[in-house]
Amino acid sequence: MSVYEHFRKEEQPFIDQVLSWKEIVERTYEEKLTDFLDPRERKIVHMLIPTSDDALQVKHDGGGKYTERTRVIIAPFYSLIQKDDFQLTLLEATYPTKFVTLSHRDVLGAFLSLGLVRDKLGDIYVDNGKIQMIVATEIANFVRMNFTQIKQARVTFCEKTFTEWIENKPNWIESNQTVSSLRLDNVVKEIYNISRKLAVEAIKKQLIKVNFKVVDDAKFILGEDDLISFRRKGRSKLVEINGQTKKGKWRITTAKLK
Repeated sequence: MSVYEHFRKEEQPFIDQVLSWKEIVERTYEEKLTDFLDPRERKIVHMLIPTSDDALQVKHDGGGKYTERTRVIIAPFYSLIQKDDFQLTLLEATYPTKFVTLSHRDVLGAFLSLGLVRDKLGDIYVDNGKIQMIVATEIANFVRMNFTQIKQARVTFCEKTFTEWIENKPNWIESNQTVSSLRLDNVVKEIYNISRKLAVEAIKKQLIKVNFKVVDDAKFILGEDDLISFRRKGRSKLVEINGQTKKGKWRITTAKLK
């Protein structure tokens, strides 16, 4: 049985990457530090290198207790992994709320406009005139020197200790639903209490992401732990698939972020 059978076709390149990391660590006995991974990517790493693996260990850290994006270390079982090994840096800046309104999307867009890749950036906090970003240490100095403006706001980032990171504990509200299938349009319809027609239109307009990637196929089949982002309507996730009814419908547990 091929390892790919347990995953989606579009995930095959990342699976190959993880297997390559695993092989290198096993062969060289040296630790592998990844860039920032999202929850789905992190789950794939743990599925391919389970805790039952006696030769290797997998640890992750994103800088805070509830950080969503984390760096991962794959290492021989005997390695002693310290927090500093994850090479994380917290940067902070302020902006005048009286003159400009900034969002997470504004900060991310300005970051990417510097020619940097998303994989080097962890979680972002934007509120009350303060911006905090967790970045890979190897780009921290470049960010401080070049990230000086977001929209009309001039900003100056400085390094902070992680004791100053503003934790944002997620508040997930769970509920149980029954859907005719696990297709994206059906699940979105139930979670966001909209018609199937509106769900399909939103998907076609690329307003919906699954695991941080735009999905424009209403027939896309969801699985457990899939994270859904609906622009302007918030985040949700498929927590658990609880089996089928006698009529062939699916019982699911979902959660919506408040």
